[in-house]
Amino acid sequence: MTTPWTDLPTHRAWLDAECRRLLAFGARVVHPDGGAAYLGDDGTPEPERGVQTWITARTVHVYSLGALLGVPGSATVARGALAGLTGHLRDAEHGGWFHAVAADGTPDVAAGKSCYDHAFVVLAASSATLAGLPGGRELLDEATGVLLERFWDEDAGRCVDTWDAAFSRLDDYRGLNANMHAVEAMLAAADALDDPAWRGRAARVAELVVALAAGHDGRLPEHFGPDWTAQPELNREQPGDQFKPFGATVGHGLEWARLLVELEAALGDRADPALRPTAVALFERAVTDGWSVDGAAGFVYTTDWDGTPVVRDRMHWVAAEAVSAADALHRATGDARYAALYATWWDYVAEHLIDIVQGSWFHQLDDRNRPAGDVWPGKPDLYHAVQATLLPRAPLTPALARAARDGLVQG
Repeated sequence: MTTPWTDLPTHRAWLDAECRRLLAFGARVVHPDGGAAYLGDDGTPEPERGVQTWITARTVHVYSLGALLGVPGSATVARGALAGLTGHLRDAEHGGWFHAVAADGTPDVAAGKSCYDHAFVVLAASSATLAGLPGGRELLDEATGVLLERFWDEDAGRCVDTWDAAFSRLDDYRGLNANMHAVEAMLAAADALDDPAWRGRAARVAELVVALAAGHDGRLPEHFGPDWTAQPELNREQPGDQFKPFGATVGHGLEWARLLVELEAALGDRADPALRPTAVALFERAVTDGWSVDGAAGFVYTTDWDGTPVVRDRMHWVAAEAVSAADALHRATGDARYAALYATWWDYVAEHLIDIVQGSWFHQLDDRNRPAGDVWPGKPDLYHAVQATLLPRAPLTPALARAARDGLVQG
C-alpha cells in the first residue's frame, strides 16, 4: 500500500516550505494607515485600492498563524494588519466594520455591513487572541458581540447577510457563503474563548447545509430570500460575480465538506450523524461536476443545476479547498481514494497554480490553465493557500490557531 503523503515527513516539510514561501510573499502587505493593502502579481502593495476588511482580517489570521508557528516577521505583519481592524475600518459611531476604506480615508458606506466581513473579523480576532497580539482579545469580544447582536438569527439558527452602514435596515438577501465562513469563525471562537456555545451555533447552521445537500443532489443553492426560499436564478446574467456567482459553486461544496468533517470532530459524541455522509456527498458531487470535466485539468468555478459548467475558469481557492477536503475525509474515513486525490490535486497546484517566478499562487486561470485576472486581478489573498499547507498537518479539531498554539501542527 502506498503511504499517504500526509504521513511522509518529506511531504510535511514541503508543505512547511510552501507556507513560509507564501508568508514571505505577503510580507509587505501592511498599509501605512493600518490594515492590509491589496497585493499585485509580484506582491507589491497597491495602496491606491485602499483597504478592505475581508482582506485585512484574513491577513491578521494568516500572520497570527505564522507567529504561532514561529515564522520570524509574522507577528509584525499581524499587528500592522490588526491596526486596521481596531482603527479606520472600525465604525466607531454605529459599531461593526466598514467593508472598505478608500485611499483617501473615506469609508465605503454604500456597501453596508456584511456578515461575510464580520465573520472574518471574528476569525482574525480569534487567531490574534491565541497569538497573544495586543488588542486581540478586546477585538474578539467586540466582534463576537456584533456577530451575535446584528447577524445571528437565533430563531432561524443561521446568519442574516447585510445591513446598511448604520445597522438600521436589513437587506432581504440571505446567503450561504457568509454562513459558511461564519461556521469557520464560530469554531475558531469556540477554541479561543473556550466557549462551546459557538460550536452549537455552528451545528445549527450545518443543519441547513445537510438539508440543502439532500434536497439538491449535492449542489448547494447559495442565494435566498428573507424567508430562506432559494433563488437559484440569481445572477444568471452575471455568472462570474466575485461574491454571488450564479449556480452551484464547486469550491463551496468542497469547503463545506471539510467544515462538516471538522465540525463533527469538534462536537464529538454530540455531532449530528448526518454530517459525515453529507460531507461525502458534497465532495463527490463537486468532484464529479467540477474536476477536469472540459478537456483540461482543474476545477471549473461554477455549474448550472444539472452539473453543466458555467464559469470554466480555475480559481486558486477551489484547488486549495479540494486538497484540504480530501485530506479531512481521508482522515475521517480511512479511504485511500481520498489520499490519492489529495496527491493528484497537489500535483495540479504545483504545475499550474504556484507562481515560481513572482511568488504566491495565480488566483485565476482560464479554462486552459493560463493566468487570467478578470474576476480576481492580482494576488490579494493568502488565506486559502496558507491554510491548505497547514490543515493537512493539523488535527481536525481544534481549529488552526488553537492547534498551532498548542503545538499540534506537525513540521
